[in-house]
Amino acid sequence: MARPTESVSSGRPAAARRSRPRRQSTLTIDVGGTGIKAEVLDAAGKSLGGPVRVKTEYPLAPRGMIQVFKKLGEASPAFDRVSVGFPGVVRGGVVRSAPHFIREGGEGTPISRPLQRAWDRFDLARGTARALGKPTRVGNDAEVQGMAVIKGKGLEVVITLGTAFGSAIFQDGELAVHLELAHHPCHNGKTYSEYVGEAARQKVGDKRWNRRVLRSVELVRALLFFDHLYVGGGNSTHVKIALGDEVTLVDNSAGLLGGIKLWQTNGRVRA
Repeated sequence: MARPTESVSSGRPAAARRSRPRRQSTLTIDVGGTGIKAEVLDAAGKSLGGPVRVKTEYPLAPRGMIQVFKKLGEASPAFDRVSVGFPGVVRGGVVRSAPHFIREGGEGTPISRPLQRAWDRFDLARGTARALGKPTRVGNDAEVQGMAVIKGKGLEVVITLGTAFGSAIFQDGELAVHLELAHHPCHNGKTYSEYVGEAARQKVGDKRWNRRVLRSVELVRALLFFDHLYVGGGNSTHVKIALGDEVTLVDNSAGLLGGIKLWQTNGRVRA
């Protein structure tokens, strides 16, 4: 009896058909201060199911977050691997800072010392891989989003506007050293996150907040002399002010699409 792989004629030898690499699907997870989104994408970025979003609950320790990832995975179609965009400094899948999650109630609330200890150098990639049973890569959320939108030429900078402020830098398509601009003072002693984060937008209103975004862009321009700047994140939809010819607003879905690039390039994202 012929084997099933040999019973269908395709004009190519069965061995050649078997050797063709299968295009892997990726569970992409975008962690935010107010919500955690997940979607399964094929290698071309086409959705295979989702997106699924759950509210970010606080306090949230590392093991609790991994349980959220597990539930999102269980609610999604089958996938081969996982990528996570995380709002903090991440090196080799290990969390070096988790500004939202070391606090009892998220951004702007008191720091919890037990949470701070729990998140310090937590291997989020390894913990997620064990829980979901799939290989996992984790990167900073702004960097992951940037991988989906940059062109790979010159100095390109990505900033994300949401609960807080995120940033990423790319030189000729390669990920550069990470700078935590979010926590640097930018105006009257306020950090970027305090100045243009969601709490500030709610407090001062969209009109004043837009002027603050423009001022923040000008500060980043003076600091980095970028060739192009991309503005993403959930609050990019509230930007109604002209930011300059070399500035592009990008859809927040890039935070999920970049998860594929995280696997394809491992940080080297030449166009």
